[in-house]
Amino acid sequence: MSKAILVLEDGRTFTGLAYGALGETFGEAVFTTGMTGYQETLTDPSYHRQVVVQTAPQIGNTGVNEEDDESSKIWVAGYVVRDPARRPSNWRSTGDLGERLAAEGVVGISGIDTRALTRHLRSRGAMRVGISSVDLDPQSLLARVQSSPQMVGADLSAEVTTSSRYTVEAVGEHRYTVAALDLGIKRNVSQRLAARGVTTHIFPATSTIDELLAVSPDAVFFSPGPGDPATADGPVALAQEVMRRQKPLFGICFGSQILGRALGFGTYKLGYGHRGINQPVLDKTTGKVEVTSHNHGFAVDAPLNTVIGTEFGGVEVSHVCLNDNVVEGLRGIEVPAFTVQYHPEAAAGPHDADYLFDRFVELVEKKG
Repeated sequence: MSKAILVLEDGRTFTGLAYGALGETFGEAVFTTGMTGYQETLTDPSYHRQVVVQTAPQIGNTGVNEEDDESSKIWVAGYVVRDPARRPSNWRSTGDLGERLAAEGVVGISGIDTRALTRHLRSRGAMRVGISSVDLDPQSLLARVQSSPQMVGADLSAEVTTSSRYTVEAVGEHRYTVAALDLGIKRNVSQRLAARGVTTHIFPATSTIDELLAVSPDAVFFSPGPGDPATADGPVALAQEVMRRQKPLFGICFGSQILGRALGFGTYKLGYGHRGINQPVLDKTTGKVEVTSHNHGFAVDAPLNTVIGTEFGGVEVSHVCLNDNVVEGLRGIEVPAFTVQYHPEAAAGPHDADYLFDRFVELVEKKG
C-alpha cells in the first residue's frame, strides 16, 4: 500500500497509508463522532470542501450500498480513518467503502492516530489540512495547505445546488405543496415530507420569490448546506420575502442560519463545530431533551432566554445544545417560521427529532 501524509495548517503532521484514491486534496479538517452512518456522511453536500476525520476507530465494516446515499455523489474533500475494514460484512452491502472512495476520486488516509488528531482539533479548532500520497514532503504540502481557501467567507451553495427544479411526489394522498430551496439538500428531507403527504418542489439556490410562488406552495423550506452563512445574501433576502408574505417557513442547519440572518441576527464560526449523531439538545417548547444528529461549523448569535423584537415580530430561541449552549433553533411568534440547527432528517442518526416534520405540517394546517 502507498504511504500518505496529512498536514494541518499549523504544521502538525501525521503519516499513514493511502485510503481511497491516490493523489492530493485540501479542505477544512473536521471530526465527526458517529459510530455508524459513514455513507450518509460522505454523501451529505454539507461536507463539501471538508476533510472528515472519523473518531470511531474502525470504519467500513458494513460496506456501502445503493440505498443510503443522501445525494448523487460523495462530497467530502478527503477522508481520514484509523482502521478501515478489510472486508465488508452486511446483508445490504453491495460494495467496499475504500473501492468506492477510489472510484469517485476521494483522497484519504488510514492508519493514523485519529484520537490524537481529534484532540488537536478540539484544542486548536478546525483548520485547513492537506492529504497527499504523491508528495510526501511535509513542508512542501504545508505551503499548499496555507495557500488553500478558508471556510470563513466561503460561498458554496452554488457548487452543490440542483441545476434545475425537480419534484418529489407525496406518498399516498397529496395534502400539501412545499417549495424547497436547495442549498445542499439531503434526499431524506423530501422523503420525510413525502411520507406526510407533502409534494416537494426542489429549487436551485438562486431562485427568486416569484419562481417559488409559481408552484403555489403551502409552505417554504430552506435546506441544509455548506459554507459560511454570512455570504448568503440572496437566500437571506428570499427568506425575508417569504416571511413578508406570511408563508410558513421551516429551515434546517444552513437554512436555520439563513433565517437567523433574515431576522436580523448575526452568525459566527464555532471553534470545532458539532458533527455526529449523539448531541443533546433541549426543546424549550416541550422541555424534552433529544439526542440529535449535527453537522455545522457556524451558528446563530441570539440571546437564549428572551423574546427578541424583529421586523417580523417576536422571535425566541426554541432549541439549545446542552453541551455548550449554542443556539439550535428559532421560532417566530407572529410570523409562521421556525428552524432547527441540527438534522431531524438524519437517516443514520437518532429519530428523536422526526416530530419536527409533523410540527411543520401542523404549522401549514394552522395557516391554512
